[in-house]
Amino acid sequence: MMAHVEHCDLLVLGSGAAGLCAAVTAAKRGLNVIVVEKESVLGGSTAWSGGWMWVPCTRHARADGNMETLDVPETYLQHELGPQFDEPRIKALLQAGPEMVEFLEKETDVSFVSGTWICDIHGNTPGAGTGARSIVAAPFDGRKLGKLWSLLRPPMRETTLHGLGIQAGPDLKSFLNATRSFKALTHVIKRLTRHAVDLALYKRSSQLVNGIALIARLMLSAQKAGVRFLVSSPAKQLLIENGAVCGAMVHSKTGEALIKTRAGVVLATGGFPHDIKRRKALFPHTPSGKEHWTVAAPGTSGDGLSLAETAGAELNTSVASPAAWCPVSLVPFRDGTIGHYPHIIERAKPGIIAVKANGKRFVNEADGYYDYVTGLFNALEENEAPISWLICSRSFQRRWGLGYAKPAPFPLRPYIQNGYITEAGTIRELATKCGISPEGLEQTINTYNSFARKGLDPEFGRGSTPFNRSGGDPSCTPNPCIASIDKGPFLALRIVPGSFGTFSGVRTDQHARALNSTNSPIPGLWVAGSDQASVMGGYYPSGGINLGPAMTFGYIAGKDAIARLNSADTVLQHQCDEKEEA
Repeated sequence: MMAHVEHCDLLVLGSGAAGLCAAVTAAKRGLNVIVVEKESVLGGSTAWSGGWMWVPCTRHARADGNMETLDVPETYLQHELGPQFDEPRIKALLQAGPEMVEFLEKETDVSFVSGTWICDIHGNTPGAGTGARSIVAAPFDGRKLGKLWSLLRPPMRETTLHGLGIQAGPDLKSFLNATRSFKALTHVIKRLTRHAVDLALYKRSSQLVNGIALIARLMLSAQKAGVRFLVSSPAKQLLIENGAVCGAMVHSKTGEALIKTRAGVVLATGGFPHDIKRRKALFPHTPSGKEHWTVAAPGTSGDGLSLAETAGAELNTSVASPAAWCPVSLVPFRDGTIGHYPHIIERAKPGIIAVKANGKRFVNEADGYYDYVTGLFNALEENEAPISWLICSRSFQRRWGLGYAKPAPFPLRPYIQNGYITEAGTIRELATKCGISPEGLEQTINTYNSFARKGLDPEFGRGSTPFNRSGGDPSCTPNPCIASIDKGPFLALRIVPGSFGTFSGVRTDQHARALNSTNSPIPGLWVAGSDQASVMGGYYPSGGINLGPAMTFGYIAGKDAIARLNSADTVLQHQCDEKEEA
């Protein structure tokens, strides 16, 4: 059977933030763009993410009163990344980020709001930001998507309230304080009432926040710019002529499709968090490749990396860490499936600690999720399983929640009955039930409590940075991140290593062009998002360092594709002029 042939200017493989930003950028400048997605829905892992982007020095930062210049965040990255600091790519990221934001807000349906309060994770590092370097897509009414609504990836059930997304900041604060503030309760009632109507009419929420709001806005913008979407259409092979990438063979719903391009191909398929073979080769503590619980979308299985390698692209596996680690708990759902809940919120709240099987703490729990897992890895003895537990009181859980178990007034008992959470009347009993050293945990709790009553943590310095304190409870003094754990019943939740995505990937230059073994760009092949080796060198200096660079290098790839096409047209026109003169 002959393959169906299609033509376009630019082909984008993958429909997360990076791919859609590249598509919108190119299409708004007149290019004919096709976005190919192997899953039946659009959005990739971005649609399941918190949606925050690290993009310093935007107009939103200036509106917040942050007038810093690009050299300040660059200084922070120089100190954070050390030998992994890639100056050309970092400068491109910092310079193009504000430009990307301005372009999208002026020419598309994408708009952002500022995370004024969000701090860089390591506040003691020179150049660390204390706010206004993060942005997130403004909330969006999903009904505006029209026919595209059915193509939008549904939200991740683990991180929603029965399908309702809650955005970090004032929205989340209202939900956590609904039983303590009439204003907060009013906000929550309005959100829940609208959600109930949505479920009755559409079977899902139309109140889109976080990453899914970003995807919806990009989808609408892409549609208006003339971008075509092909779903359930995995790319099987890149087309290469004279060393340049000029399209791809795609298995579409109607059969094989040969998509030929004038400019080339952007790879943005989401990295390899679900690629068991690559995980086994690159991830620590995964002897079979299966001992890892990612929260990335299921389609992110390394397709982009494999395709890039066939074109001669080199992978960078020497980054500091192969993945964007996060601590995960395994949620037993009623339908027999197991959910992966990423622990982001409760670890900085006062009255909770993390311990290993020996009962000892190993990390500042209020630091970033990446730091939690790397701290665990660094603390493991030889052949020790990478398992930890969060320990708190029942009163803590009723106030702040614990993993997938929501705070009061939502019930706690079902999560104890299904084994998700372990409860006991004493610390020793809790340790015994969990397989933790009873002596070790009792000693840790006693030591922790003796200092916690004074708001101190001499062992790990919890609450010592702006990032720590921003995640705590300001009403808890003198340290918003510390309270004693001395009144039972006590709870424990088992934590395993997970990830938001991968950091190892295709080597690229500052123009998002894939590089070969001689460090030369491969004509017609751009890489963005998690298919691209992390510009942060495998480190995690701030929240949003996945999506911020994904959007920015998607924008850079789209612009470079335009430049390549314009250059080719200029050469062709020059050749035609010469023939006419002859």
